[in-house]
Amino acid sequence: MTLFLIASVWLFTRTGVVELPGGMVVDVAIAKHALMGAEIKAMTGDAIQGRLKLPPGFAVQEWATGIPNARMLYVTQAGDLLVTSPRSGEIRLIERDANRDGSPDGIRLLLKGLDRPHGLDWHNGWLYIGEGDAISRVRFDPKDRLITGSPERIISDLPNGGNHWTKTVRVGPDDKLYVSIGSSCNVCEEEDVRRATMMRFELDGSKGEIVASGLRNSVDFDWHPETGQLFATDNGRDLLGDDFPPCEINFIEEGGFYGWPYANAPNLPDPDFGGRDPEKVALTTPPVHNLPAHTAPLGIAFYDGGSFPSEYQNAAFVALHGSWNRREKQGYEVLAVHLNEDGTSTADPFLTGFQIGDDVSGRPVSVAVGKSGELFVSDDYTGTIYRVTYGSTPLASTFRSHVGSGDKAALVESAPVSELAMSSGRDLWRKFSCESCHVEGNAVTPIKPLASLSKRYDVASLSQFLRVPQPPMPVFEMTDAERKDLSSYLLNRFN
Repeated sequence: MTLFLIASVWLFTRTGVVELPGGMVVDVAIAKHALMGAEIKAMTGDAIQGRLKLPPGFAVQEWATGIPNARMLYVTQAGDLLVTSPRSGEIRLIERDANRDGSPDGIRLLLKGLDRPHGLDWHNGWLYIGEGDAISRVRFDPKDRLITGSPERIISDLPNGGNHWTKTVRVGPDDKLYVSIGSSCNVCEEEDVRRATMMRFELDGSKGEIVASGLRNSVDFDWHPETGQLFATDNGRDLLGDDFPPCEINFIEEGGFYGWPYANAPNLPDPDFGGRDPEKVALTTPPVHNLPAHTAPLGIAFYDGGSFPSEYQNAAFVALHGSWNRREKQGYEVLAVHLNEDGTSTADPFLTGFQIGDDVSGRPVSVAVGKSGELFVSDDYTGTIYRVTYGSTPLASTFRSHVGSGDKAALVESAPVSELAMSSGRDLWRKFSCESCHVEGNAVTPIKPLASLSKRYDVASLSQFLRVPQPPMPVFEMTDAERKDLSSYLLNRFN
């Protein structure tokens, strides 16, 4: 499945990366997670305490685990934690620690059957959900933890698929819905003007308008607690080497243009597209803070709690998901970023240790401030939620979700596949040019050679993955039957 236009000559190095002409590299282990969705085993309590590092006075614990593809977080008015699982189409509720034993009181499945749920927000009795091509809302009572009725789509036919399919939705201080929509590609000129933008709607989904553009993939955004200014993370483009371009934190202004695909931070013409529209390059609004290249900033949350030291008040906690196309891994941490009124900024490591050399034990996605002033961090690499506190040592107890998709090691042998299904799956394999990424010798972009799929998947779980692949693998539009046929073909060919 073609993801990028890069050269066909490649080799594996001792460091576990694929090296390509022009200085391009692909990290094999992280690409495996990105393209095949494999989750690794969560760390134990002892490993967490020995590995994860925080500034003096802080402590971290594994709050909950066993949550498949754990992505975006939202803290309810009652102090519970909501977490989305796009791949399984579910939202879970992690109950607050009402009995004060140092762990959540339980995990329950709140909603299922959604289309790749990602961003969440709650306002005036409605839970708003960013789905694959829509924004939905459903009645939700945080106090009673009850959903009433079924989700209704208030915004439909949003740009879907491509490399950046996630939708993040937040209710702004102006009581309007803000929605971030990523680009369909690494770098290109979009046909749909809503791609690579932030949009704004009325609370009922009407009167959609583009607020800002040129945002390649702003996965999350938040408003400063004091100034009310809107800031968003953004992922710089790939395939220009280890250290360029930087990723970004942007101050989002009405009508602002932020560069993509014509300019890269700090306001440099893109080598592929910069010459196509010099005026857009000149109009580019520079980032308020540059982050290292390929670190993939996702979640952002300003700290407005009462338990952290004063130097963290109003700081922006930013989750770096980590690099997948860099010789030396970078990212895999949470930063405390100070965005000052005079335009200056600083960034300090906050929660680190997920990456030690080439060994990665977690990929932070979302950050959320709890009602007691703690900081929650989601990790879709292990399906884990972490809780960071200050001034006390939390108990090393963890709540495991029993609503997950099960242990892939216990998959049963697949039933025989019909010749019709095999033929259909083979046709889909060819239609989407899968060999261009997944077959050594034929691959133009050998991101992930396939092998031993049956050890990790059955037809149902592989079909589910194909419905919601991990970026940067694009979404390919297929029916449920076609995904089943392609999964059957893959499991038989690459068993």
